[in-house]
Amino acid sequence: MGFKEGDFPPVDPATFRDQPLQTRVRQLATHWVDYGFGTPKMVHVIYLLKVAVLYIVVGVALATATSGLSPLQISEWWNQPIVYQKLILWTMLLEAVGVAGSWGPLAGKFKPMTGGLLFWLRPQTIRLPPWPDTVPGTKGDSRTVFDVVLYAAILVNLLVAVGLPGKESASFTAAMADSPLGIDPSHGLVNPAVLYSLLVFMVVMGLRDKVIFLAARSEQYLPAIIFFAFLPFIDMIVALKLLIVVVWMGAGISKIGMHFTNVIPPMISNTPWLTVKSLKRMNYRNFPDDLRPSRPATFQGHVLGTIVEVATPLVLLFSVNKWLTLAAVILMVCFHLFIFSTFPLAVPLEWNVLFAFASVFLFLGFPAWEGFGVGAMSSGWLIAVIVIALLFFPVLGNLRPDLVSFLPSMRQYAGNWASAMWAFTPGAEDKLNEHVVRPAQNQIDQLTPDYGPEAAEITMEQTIAWRAMHSQGRGLYSLLYRELGDRIDEYTIREAEFACNSLIGFNFGDGHLHNYRMIEALQRRCDFAPGEFTVVWVESQPIHKTTQEYMVIDAALGVIERGTWNVADAVAEQPWLPNGPIPMNVTWRSDSVPARAGARQS
Repeated sequence: MGFKEGDFPPVDPATFRDQPLQTRVRQLATHWVDYGFGTPKMVHVIYLLKVAVLYIVVGVALATATSGLSPLQISEWWNQPIVYQKLILWTMLLEAVGVAGSWGPLAGKFKPMTGGLLFWLRPQTIRLPPWPDTVPGTKGDSRTVFDVVLYAAILVNLLVAVGLPGKESASFTAAMADSPLGIDPSHGLVNPAVLYSLLVFMVVMGLRDKVIFLAARSEQYLPAIIFFAFLPFIDMIVALKLLIVVVWMGAGISKIGMHFTNVIPPMISNTPWLTVKSLKRMNYRNFPDDLRPSRPATFQGHVLGTIVEVATPLVLLFSVNKWLTLAAVILMVCFHLFIFSTFPLAVPLEWNVLFAFASVFLFLGFPAWEGFGVGAMSSGWLIAVIVIALLFFPVLGNLRPDLVSFLPSMRQYAGNWASAMWAFTPGAEDKLNEHVVRPAQNQIDQLTPDYGPEAAEITMEQTIAWRAMHSQGRGLYSLLYRELGDRIDEYTIREAEFACNSLIGFNFGDGHLHNYRMIEALQRRCDFAPGEFTVVWVESQPIHKTTQEYMVIDAALGVIERGTWNVADAVAEQPWLPNGPIPMNVTWRSDSVPARAGARQS
């Protein structure tokens, strides 16, 4: 792999598409083992420059200079609360603009590389309200001038909150009066008045369009902003500790199960700095014939991942020992920097930098042994309310994933995702270019001018091979083989998360952003004929069940089948399904569509 040239799969572009889908998936999955996406190193350098310059340099300069601090005097500002507050607001601003997570080629954004504001400042683009049938004033799937103005107000509010000087806080001053921490409270805290309007704007936006709400990572940053706005200083710091611990532990607990081990091998294979093929292949049982996760992959996932994310936050929350706390902070910093270094396809790079800094700021800057432990909160009832509030969506989302996005459920990169695959008859995909208002074309059309149609198609099919390497991919392919039968090789297959990015400007691995409501929005615009656009879609696995619920959707006919598959059957198979589709338990099938072979009816 070169700096400017990627590592293209060793196939003949002219004849590759003539091969059966099963063969293509196997070839591309095998190539992924050694090279991942095969991205040119130049792309990773662009990401690093974006994080270093736009996020860190500009963010720190704004946060410090507007607070009466020098960005060059790190010892003066690293534990200043106003700097931490502004860095959270700055991160949220970049996420909301669309230049942080889910940005660039690794997220399926080629031309343009930014989604976000290019979509959301434009009327008539697709809007996805979470509860249009129950919340008054939210029906419809087209962005209005009101939505554009509301979004612009959010961006302005965030920028103003970062740019305004601090406001003196009596509780902060009192907390520092006799504290040995030596923090100067004269720089104040972010003015709560500018946060009240932001909270109102974000709630309204969340009801109007869940895409922007989730893209801003509101499930994590809004609780922090609520703490900034309403809690006295010591309570605020302890509540921020509880928040980050819930995020860590929620992610760790969600990795318990059969899905997460399947995430590790393709993630490590895509790591740009790891170029030794033998080390990548160690994560697979028997390359190239058995690409299921190996024991070393399981060790990395559950010992270096799950256990670290569950146990270490508890140490940080309750430890009153300086050296134990320091060791735990170093471990969490390394944890986030490692994730950063793998360049996962959702590219949450800024988020990982922020959480690495938060580990230092919260647990070393305001340690428990200096009066900032859980017991320092002013009221036991307040602790209970905050803990219950923070746990509500993670608990509900793990029990009823159909009701809660995997982001508020705190299932980041756990492998247990709502996912989908799209299948188009020849030429049907072009309707998206013709009828959907957006600043981007279909991804295949973004790539074709530079690489030609054959190479562009192979690039996009690498994403469907990547999906097949995960547990839910085997189930989705099984549904496609059953639904499309012998005609499957006539269809254009697209990985829905990537395709969704070019239609709404954001996706972060959340299948709820391209569920049946999204398909309905596309159908209203494109008027697909029956059979032209088929979607196989699966919900996340509830924590107390062994199955996942799926839907088969014909864009013109709606949902035509519902059922379940056993997760154990999915993880036991190879990405290319050499033994055929895994068993399905069909719970309902539309009378207007003939049943397919190979399914158990219940």
